[in-house]
Amino acid sequence: APEQPCAPAASAGQRGGCGVAGGRMTDTRRRVKVYTLNEDRQWDDRGTGHVSSCYVERLKGMSLLVRAESDGSLLLESKINPNTAYQKQQDTLIVWSEAENYDLALSFQEKAGCDEIWEKICQVQGKDPSVDITQDLVDESEEERFDDMSSPGLELPSCELSRLEEIAELVASSLPSPLRREKLALALENEGYIKKLLEIFHVCEDLENIEGLHHLYEIIKGIFLLNRTALFEVMFSEECIMDVIGCLEYDPSLSQSRKHREFLTKTAKFKEVIPISDPELKQKIHQTYRVQYIQDMVLPTPSVFEENMLSTLHSFIFFNKVEIVGMLQEDEKFLTDLFAQLTDEATDEEKRQELVNFLKEFCAFSQTLQPQNRDAFFKTLSNMGILPALEVILGMDDAQVRSAATDIFSYLVEYNPSMVREFVMQEAQQNDDDILLINLIIEHMICDTDPELGGAVLLMGLLRTLVDPENMLATANKTEKTEFLGFFYKHCMHVLTAPLLANTTEDKPSKDDFQTAQLLALILELLTFCVEHHTYHIKNYIINKDILRRVLVLMASKHAFLALCALRFKRKIIGLKDEFYNRYIMKSFLFEPVVKAFLNNGSRYNLMNSAIIEMFEFIRVEDIKSLTAHVIENYWKALEDVDYVQTFKGLKLRFEQQRERQDNPKLDSMRSILRNHRYRRDARTLEDEEEMWFNTDEDDMEDGEAVVPPSDKPKNDEDIMDPISKFMERKKLKESEEKEVLLKTNLSGRQSPSFKLSFSSGTKSNLTSQSSASNLPGSPGSPGSPGSPGSPGSVSKSTSQMAAITTK
Repeated sequence: APEQPCAPAASAGQRGGCGVAGGRMTDTRRRVKVYTLNEDRQWDDRGTGHVSSCYVERLKGMSLLVRAESDGSLLLESKINPNTAYQKQQDTLIVWSEAENYDLALSFQEKAGCDEIWEKICQVQGKDPSVDITQDLVDESEEERFDDMSSPGLELPSCELSRLEEIAELVASSLPSPLRREKLALALENEGYIKKLLEIFHVCEDLENIEGLHHLYEIIKGIFLLNRTALFEVMFSEECIMDVIGCLEYDPSLSQSRKHREFLTKTAKFKEVIPISDPELKQKIHQTYRVQYIQDMVLPTPSVFEENMLSTLHSFIFFNKVEIVGMLQEDEKFLTDLFAQLTDEATDEEKRQELVNFLKEFCAFSQTLQPQNRDAFFKTLSNMGILPALEVILGMDDAQVRSAATDIFSYLVEYNPSMVREFVMQEAQQNDDDILLINLIIEHMICDTDPELGGAVLLMGLLRTLVDPENMLATANKTEKTEFLGFFYKHCMHVLTAPLLANTTEDKPSKDDFQTAQLLALILELLTFCVEHHTYHIKNYIINKDILRRVLVLMASKHAFLALCALRFKRKIIGLKDEFYNRYIMKSFLFEPVVKAFLNNGSRYNLMNSAIIEMFEFIRVEDIKSLTAHVIENYWKALEDVDYVQTFKGLKLRFEQQRERQDNPKLDSMRSILRNHRYRRDARTLEDEEEMWFNTDEDDMEDGEAVVPPSDKPKNDEDIMDPISKFMERKKLKESEEKEVLLKTNLSGRQSPSFKLSFSSGTKSNLTSQSSASNLPGSPGSPGSPGSPGSPGSVSKSTSQMAAITTK
């Protein structure tokens, strides 16, 4: 763990009277934040204060002091060491390493303050303040003065126990300079020095010479930072690697040594699921595991200045993995045995689990390959029958095996979805729907036992990739999209929607626990994606299976996120402005669940309220005539008193404009002429209502937008308006009958609604308000008690009336 950011405050005498005048302390130029780097490589804020530089007697040198602006306490007291590499970044940041794994940073409020302190640091180290890193220039100039390139290489001290400290200092002093690092690396390579050091390591362990072991730790760690492949090849050889790991167990900053070698030899087991005949391959696998272990577990977290000094180590691991994948891929006997045992029913569960885990790791290694090599890799797996094998594995009972198989499947889908699609379409010709690979995936998604549905979310993402037309092959005849979507809707869609249909047989969800709600939300998300990206396939499915009506049952869920998913599904359908969908919505009165949810939401200003209003606003702005007429005819009474937005009044105005055009075709043609010629007024005097009609349309339409969309020419208006006019006549004849029905009917819901729903002869549904205008959505405090009309649980509609609405 990092040390405290500063030493305990010393007495005034110890500091040599380093004082800063009160006025200077408030100078914003000197205002800084002190940061230290924690073990997770994140910067921790140690406080804000004012920085100064002066001679500190106790530290015997010029130092940086930061006093907290809150209470004047000492946040930092750091001697400016002549050999420390200070770095200036972004004009207001100074960063340096104070000790092993202890990095510090001062972040200045103003650039001027940073420049001032930087000059002090450079003055102490004898540097030009124009540099950004204080050590580079001096090191290279020293090299040029004392160690010319033409001179012989660096001479290492003889490799003896008594000279370990000298060797450690030489390695540490060489690291900051690229030239000295180069010479040190060459000397270590040429003299077989690493093997001699490891011999001394055994001596030190035998003698329990802790000081010598600490020096060896520093030396070996320094050699890692030289970043040389040739040195790594020596250190990671079979004879040396365990001794190198042994040296790294004796970290001087830890009170006792680690037991890395014990873990690698006794705890970590190498499982050879299929015997590997090639000794070179086996050795390469062992080496890669151990080097990865050194990188992840043994080496300390690199400091700011060491970040790029381990790039060769990353590369060493990377290329080892590439080599392993290549060697395994070429071993046909190995892969044949692997797939044969995977699919053999006689293979016991534990063995099969090991085989699947190996295959999963094999696929993970393949992510390091170049694109062309990865193509060859997956082609090999495909030829070996990986997809039929996965199908067998996914049908098994072992959850761990299925989980690993799902991960392998995800690699395949992400790499080449077309390969997977081709396989599932071919197998559909021989197998029943139940055992199709894609249906097994859907079933695992539906049956995910994780409360957070982590696996289901992953599988839903894979399904989305498979049904996404964007990644389907664009061949000359574009057959993949047509063929696969035809297959999917015929063989798989019923499996995907089964939980949704099973849960929405009544007028509210039959199961409404959190996990079920989450699963249904995932299914709805995929269906919404299909509505957006598929055309006639999803349209036929939704209309023939009455999917939207079933989805809108979920508007009554107690989980707001699920109700909103259902609403989003409908909004996506309305957004298409497709008259087939619109006629289906009107025929089945599918705005009723939405209006109920809106009224049950009451006066609460929340996401549900906003989302429902946005849906109606879209219908108004886009002037979807059929839906506008349907909403106003059937639900106006319920919505007319909502005046905190102008959406519903605007819809009513749209409706009246449509009716006027229906009544007066000449006016409609005149309006088109005005629109086409961009005239705002006719020469004649307009009646007030007409004037309002023109102005409203002008404001609502964007410049250059056709008032009547191409699909909504007057012929369509007549088709739409005819039932409306019939409805208006029928309404007058049955006004008294509706008043009676109104008194007997209500809306059921979670919250006491302010409006009642009336049904007239099972042909239409009207939402109408009570006479009291005090309890409107938007006015708080709608009264209602359990059992009272309109409260949850009380349903006064007759069964026959309800049935009529459902069948309609």
